[in-house]
Formats: sequence, C-alpha cells, structure tokens
Amino acid sequence: MTEAHGGVRGWAATRKGHLSRLRFTSLRLRLVVVFGLVALTAAVSASGIAYWLNREAVLTRTQDAVLGDFRQAMQTRAGTLSAHPTQDELQHTAGQMANSSQRFSVLLVAQDADGRTVYGSSSGLDGFSLQDVPTSLRAAVTKKQQVDSGNKYAYHLYWQRVVNHGTPYLVAGTRVINGGTTGYMLKSLEPEAKDLNSLAWSLGIATGLALVGSALLAQAAASTVLKPVQRLGVAARRLGEGKLDTRLRVSGTDELADLSRTFNDAAEALEKRVEDMAARDEASRRFVADMSHELRTPLTAITAVTEILEEELEADSGSMDPMIEPAVRLVVSETRRLNDLVENLMEVTRFDAGTARLVLDDVDLADQITACIDARAWLDAVELDAERGIHARVDPRRLDVILANLIGNALKHGGSPVRVSVRPEDDEMVIAVRDHGPGIPEDVLPHVFDRFYKASASRPRSEGSGLGLSIALENAHIHGGEITAANSPDGGAVFTLRLPRDASALTEESEKDAGKNGNAS
Repeated sequence: MTEAHGGVRGWAATRKGHLSRLRFTSLRLRLVVVFGLVALTAAVSASGIAYWLNREAVLTRTQDAVLGDFRQAMQTRAGTLSAHPTQDELQHTAGQMANSSQRFSVLLVAQDADGRTVYGSSSGLDGFSLQDVPTSLRAAVTKKQQVDSGNKYAYHLYWQRVVNHGTPYLVAGTRVINGGTTGYMLKSLEPEAKDLNSLAWSLGIATGLALVGSALLAQAAASTVLKPVQRLGVAARRLGEGKLDTRLRVSGTDELADLSRTFNDAAEALEKRVEDMAARDEASRRFVADMSHELRTPLTAITAVTEILEEELEADSGSMDPMIEPAVRLVVSETRRLNDLVENLMEVTRFDAGTARLVLDDVDLADQITACIDARAWLDAVELDAERGIHARVDPRRLDVILANLIGNALKHGGSPVRVSVRPEDDEMVIAVRDHGPGIPEDVLPHVFDRFYKASASRPRSEGSGLGLSIALENAHIHGGEITAANSPDGGAVFTLRLPRDASALTEESEKDAGKNGNAS
C-alpha cells in the first residue's frame, strides 16, 4: 500500500512538473513560441517571395511566348488580308492563326466592301467574341497613335489578364500596320494557375514542416539551456528547506556555469555562516545551562540561610538588629528572585534543547485553576468562571506554570479583580485571563512574549525576570496550543490560552519525528 501510494505521489509530482513547464508563464513555452514565430515569419516570408518570383516568371514566360506568336501571326496572316475582307476570309485566317503551338483563340474584326463590320473567330460563332474583350482594351487597340521619331507605328499590341468564372485568361489585341483588320487573342492560363497552386501547396507544406522543425529545435534548445536553470531552481528549493550541503555540478565556461559557481560559493558561505551561528547558539545554551546548574548548589545553601533569616524576621522576638533588618529583607527577596530566575533559565534551556516533554493526565480544568489560585493565596483577588466537569488531557505541572504566569502577570500589572473563564470550542479548550487595569500599550503588545522584555525600561530591577510569559508560551506550544494577548474593549488586558482537549496525539507525533531524526542521524 505504501509503495502504491508513493507511486501515485510520484506520478502526481511528475504531472505537476510537466504542467508547470507548459504553463504560459513558463520560460520553456515562451522559448518554443518565440522560435516558432521566428520560424513561421521566416518561412512565410521566404515562401511568399519564392511564390511571387515563380509566379511572375511562369506568367511572364507564357505571356511573352503567346504574345510573340500572336504578333507574328498578325503580321504573316492578318497582314496579307485585303483592306475589306469578307467574313469567310476572316474565319479562315483566324483558324490558321489559332493553329499556333500556343493554342489560343483568335477573333478578327474588319469592315467589308459594303462598310459592314464582319467577324471571324477560330472558335466558331459561339466561341470567342468581342464581348469577351474588356472595353478598355478595345479602346486602346483601336486608338490611332501619332507617328513620329519616337513612335514608328500608329497601332500597338495591348494585353490584359482577366478572370472569367474562376479561370484566368490572357487577352491581347492589336491592329495591322495599315489600319485594316483588328485581331484579338484569348489564351487560358489555367495550366499555369494549376502549376502555381501546386507550388503554393508545396511551399505551404514546407512552411509547416519548418514550423514543426523549429518547435522541435526550440524544445531541444530550451532543454539544453533551461536544464541548468531547472537544476538551479531545485537546488535553491533544497537550500530553502535547510539542506545547506546542496551543491550544483559545474561544467563548461559559459554564463550558466558561472551562475552555478556563484550559487555554490553562496551556498558554501551560507552553510559556514549557519554552522558558526549554530555553534555559537549551542555554546550560549550550554553556557546558560551550565551556569544554571552551577548556581543551584550555592543557591541552595543561600536559600537555606535566607529561610532561617526570614523565620527570625517573622518571629518578632526582637533578636534582629533594627539597623540590619532592611538589609536582611532585601537579601531574602533577592535570593527568592534569583532562585526563580535560575529555575526559569533551566526551563528555557530545556525548551531550546528540545528536551522538554509532556507528562499527560486527565484533569478537571476548574479544579486545576482553583488549585493554582489557592496555592498562591490569590482566592480573594481572582474570580473563576468555569463549570466543573470540563476535562482535558494535559500536563498538570506545565498547565499550572502557564496559569500562574498569566494570572500573576494580570495581578501584578493589571487591576483587580482578575477574571478567569473557561469555555470549550470544538476540539479546543479556551481559557481567558482578564484584568481591569489600564491595558497593554499598543507598542508593547507585539513584544509581551519576548524573553527578558519589560514594558518599562525605567524599572529594570522589577520583581519579574521577563521570562514568565515566554515560558508560558513555550508550554502552550509544547501542548500544541497558543497564547494571544489583546486589550478588552471594556478596559483591561486579556490573555487567551487555547489548548487541545487531548495533547497525546501531538506527543506521539513528536516522538515519531524524534525517532526518525535519531535514525537519520
């Protein structure tokens, strides 16, 4: 089942990778599109130029051959006709002219002896007629030009390309030199058009193949160019995940190779910097832990002495010199403060080292809060709004630390009465501690859980160490919960503790992670 699940995850990751490479913002896709557009533009331009040049060459060659034959036929055939030929003579001559190798149709127009216009067509009466000749061409053919040194003939040969029912034709006309018979020629250009269409199709296929080839070439080029970039992206992600030993294989002397070398240098410098910071942090934690442990032995002896002195102060026997009594009281309070500070520092080092563990038990939250308040003689200053029977599986000692810090902080910096309320929400338990003081300044709110932070810089020697709320937050986190601080709309500060009903699932998951880390190491 695990292997199948891994296979599905691998397929999904591969598919996601392909889709990410194909999205429009992908550099790979943009390279392929740019290559394709360049190739398409070049191929279309080349094909268009080739088609235009071939078209002109084919049509010009055919046109010159047809017009040459027609001019020759007009000189040799129509030029021999009389000034006023008959229709039969025109018909016979038109047939002879049409027998040219170019196979064009001929229409001859003249006036007979009676002044009537007669026609002779090589295609018969229903074939090529004067209506098939454009009016502009007829006007140009029949117009007599002035003969001078620059113009030797009164009549010239004119031609025009027309399309009739989708078929291209070449139409030409001229008049014999002596101004007698007028001749028109009609030549179908359909074979040439078919040849040009075949050429256009060939050029279109060549353009398509060029486009496909350019896309394949672009894909290959993109793979070659982008593979180092992709490797760089993967390496950067691994580096961001904390795998500082990630390095790139460098090959070549191009810009991508320089980029890989720069990445490797940066990763090496970062790894060294993190190792140095981790070493200094570890040394700092070890120093704090060692110092706290070393302080415990002399502090235990000092605490014992201060307890005796405190008993003497409370005895009212008069044995204590009034001159040294204030000093003794100061020693007692400062020793108690130092003892709390050492305990807090040891707790902080356990959190930093990751050795803090939960000892879970099923507790009634109302009873737990009542015990915490009663143990510190806060019953008269704290109001409890919690129904009995609301149970949660938590670490009682750590919950007591959280409650003591939150309630003590409210009593110390807020105003009485302090109200503690408990309410269940889904799978969580919400404990709110509200005071009736002036509230927390807005510039202080983001820092209330910072270590050694004190709202008033002018009171550095206040009773607190600045670690209480930080330790409370760490204890909430180890339960999988959270503490937030805010100001109530009705005045005063509100600290809200959210804890899961059952922290055992979180404990099991943490133990599994610790086991995995231990096996990996």
